[in-house]
Amino acid sequence: MTHLIMAVNSGSSSLKFELFSMPAERTLAKGLFERLGSGSAVFTLRAGERRQQAEVALNDHQQAADYLLDTLLQQGVVDSLERIDGVGHRVAHGGETFRDSAPIDDAALVEIEKLSALAPIHNPVNARGIRAFLRRLPHAVTVGVFDTAYHQTISEAGYLYPLPYRYYQDYGIRRYGFHGTSHKYVAETCAGLLGRRDLRIISCHLGNGASVCAIDGGRSVATSMGFTPLAGLMMGTRCGDIDPSIPAFIAERENKSAQQLLEIMNNASGLLGVSGISNDCRDIVSAAESGNHRAALALTMFTDRIRSVIGAYATEMDGVDVVIFTAGIGENAAGIRRQVCRNLGFLGIRLDDNKNERHLTFIQQDGAPVIVAVIPTNEELMIARDVMRVGLRLPKEVQHVG
Repeated sequence: MTHLIMAVNSGSSSLKFELFSMPAERTLAKGLFERLGSGSAVFTLRAGERRQQAEVALNDHQQAADYLLDTLLQQGVVDSLERIDGVGHRVAHGGETFRDSAPIDDAALVEIEKLSALAPIHNPVNARGIRAFLRRLPHAVTVGVFDTAYHQTISEAGYLYPLPYRYYQDYGIRRYGFHGTSHKYVAETCAGLLGRRDLRIISCHLGNGASVCAIDGGRSVATSMGFTPLAGLMMGTRCGDIDPSIPAFIAERENKSAQQLLEIMNNASGLLGVSGISNDCRDIVSAAESGNHRAALALTMFTDRIRSVIGAYATEMDGVDVVIFTAGIGENAAGIRRQVCRNLGFLGIRLDDNKNERHLTFIQQDGAPVIVAVIPTNEELMIARDVMRVGLRLPKEVQHVG
């Protein structure tokens, strides 16, 4: 039986969407809204061979959802909204409440909004996106797909911080990890390509936000992001792990508030902060190739930290079978992949420069013991799959929060 499934990713001023025919996994329409709330949002839609872009006066996610669904009807992508059987929403934080993707009802929405204390920028807007589509598609199964859920298999010793235990008990302060939907997708795709499920995988999701995940037999056992997405690797504008006394040192000398320090560490650091040029890796690579010292320094720092985590996670799993590169930088920047894999030959990670430059799926040297793969991520497809898995295969009368 064919089902139409909408995958939705609601951002603070954006809404990304993709409509699938499942289980064939065929895209019927995809696109996004940008600059929501500005008075002149930009709407982009691709449906089959049709492409359109328009400026529209939309102020919020409800208006965007209404405009999208009306457009799909007008263009004949769907002949009735009743044909859309399910909607899957990316939700940033599931805390310890949501250990897997889950059907969303009123109780689940309350829990998502409670978790806004852990993700104040993301969860409230994710909830607004859910409510917007619920209003227009009340008949459809609604499923939340949580960035944190995949990492719920990390051990207690792996997710706790060495702080007084009461901070975990009272406030839920622990490692949660993010990018779980992406790491899960590329790990499953790789296992399918290789015909093996018992793989020790190190997945490198490298974009403006970046994280590494150790995956043993399909289960996340370690990940670089932590209580928030600020932790772990150096990223486009985030500093990643630093000496925790540094913020207090800066605050004392520059009289900055906690919020101002978070702004610096989240939005003015990382590749942007070190290079002084951009948070876009392409701009920094270009500047480095032209001899800019700070651009080259930023790239060295970025790749050194990724390499260190790969080494640590190989130790965590007593070896590694596959290293995966994914997301914008991981999929497209051959030079970054080359620098990351430098000096990892002792682990059996040996890159073939020709394959790497051609962006092949498998880029390791012939005969190398560790597979190195470039696998484009597809979080929207994973969302659609999870709607099928946890939503549409359950009778509606027994759907409940996971």
